[in-house]
Amino acid sequence: MASKVKEQIIQLFTEHQNEYLSGQYLSDELGISRTAIWKYMKELQEEGIEIEAVRKVGYKIIGKSDRMTPTDIQLGLETKIFGRKIVYQEETNSTQTIANELVMNDAPEGTIVLAERQLKGRGRLQRNWLTSDGKAIAMSLILRPSISPKVAPQLTLLTAVAIASAIEKVTELQPSIKWPNDILINKKKVCGILTEMQGDADCIRSVVIGIGINVNQVEEDYPLELSDIATSLRIEKGKSFLRANLIQIILAEFEKYYELFLDKGFKPIKILWESYAISLGKQIKATTLNEVIIGNAIGITDEGQLLIEDSEGKIHTIYSADIAINK
Repeated sequence: MASKVKEQIIQLFTEHQNEYLSGQYLSDELGISRTAIWKYMKELQEEGIEIEAVRKVGYKIIGKSDRMTPTDIQLGLETKIFGRKIVYQEETNSTQTIANELVMNDAPEGTIVLAERQLKGRGRLQRNWLTSDGKAIAMSLILRPSISPKVAPQLTLLTAVAIASAIEKVTELQPSIKWPNDILINKKKVCGILTEMQGDADCIRSVVIGIGINVNQVEEDYPLELSDIATSLRIEKGKSFLRANLIQIILAEFEKYYELFLDKGFKPIKILWESYAISLGKQIKATTLNEVIIGNAIGITDEGQLLIEDSEGKIHTIYSADIAINK
């Protein structure tokens, strides 16, 4: 009951951003005493929410600390589904593992899993994803789309578009996408995406999308071998960012494009993806499980596979590969 009341308080302040809400108004809206309202406001302050209390005027939210608790995310969240249920851990091996367990327990679509520290984060091709304490975003989203399994890989490209758009809005930087799942800034990786599907040959039960974003790391946080290939939003912009705010925008952008995808299919997402693509028109090397293909990236199919034209004019359709852009 207590957490439900706090959610309602958070929603009221979200609907009345930058406004004072009197204790009497909150009391009337929620059907609890003004003393109870005062206790909830103290609880929010203890969670890192900056609240201004003016006698005979009311309470106003004036700021948040750089944390990723459910309160931090939901205060100001403007989505209908995504982020309305949040599982938060200070420390975990992998948000993907938790999300896949939640799927087995019927967690609803839109549930997200967040961790402050991720010890064994997973990337594509069984790579590790390092998460710096208090400086990165480690998040997993649970989807339950009514789509064919063969088009599930399109969700990775959709996620990349949503994240690139959100980064652009929050930071005014110019991100680019390297097929299929890397977000780059100035040709250095700032974000990775991992998509895992559960289902049968003709039916998807769930899709869990893992997102790792380097937000507030500085140069000293990276080992020498990563300094030329990895970066953070702070390094590129020269200022730090509130991770909760970035997550809110990512969720809003994702929900918008996800609804578009379910309604109109992949074609409008494909156009957006190509507008961010760094590799199109460039010579790349694609290393698959069976071969290495070198050629010009000429586009993606309507299903989301990469198209490469080699030196002999043969066009290869790439379903999964490690991509390197030749300089």
